[in-house]
Amino acid sequence: MMKEALKHFPELDGEELQYVSKSIEGLSEEELELFKSIYKARRKDPVIFMIMILLGLVGVAGVHRIFIGQIGFGILYFFTGGLCLIGTIVDLINYKNLSFEYNRTIVMDALNQIR
Repeated sequence: MMKEALKHFPELDGEELQYVSKSIEGLSEEELELFKSIYKARRKDPVIFMIMILLGLVGVAGVHRIFIGQIGFGILYFFTGGLCLIGTIVDLINYKNLSFEYNRTIVMDALNQIR
């Protein structure tokens, strides 16, 4: 099934690819196409997320948290300068995990929409 997921989602790698592969097991071709369109439209790319964090280091802190829907953290980061840059640096180190957490919720939302 991993090959099937890789065929439909070539931009995924590692843990995210495994998670999506397990999640789409048993979907019909029609459901898979619907899932694919929902997931690709709402998925956040880790590289774009990292660029947003870097923007927070030199510009507007917290924009990366707002980008993944964590509005409260985004406002907190904005008013505290990224928690005195420490929070932004920690987010920069953990950017893949943060984007994967967001994308995992998107997988669950997409599956709930098609079933």
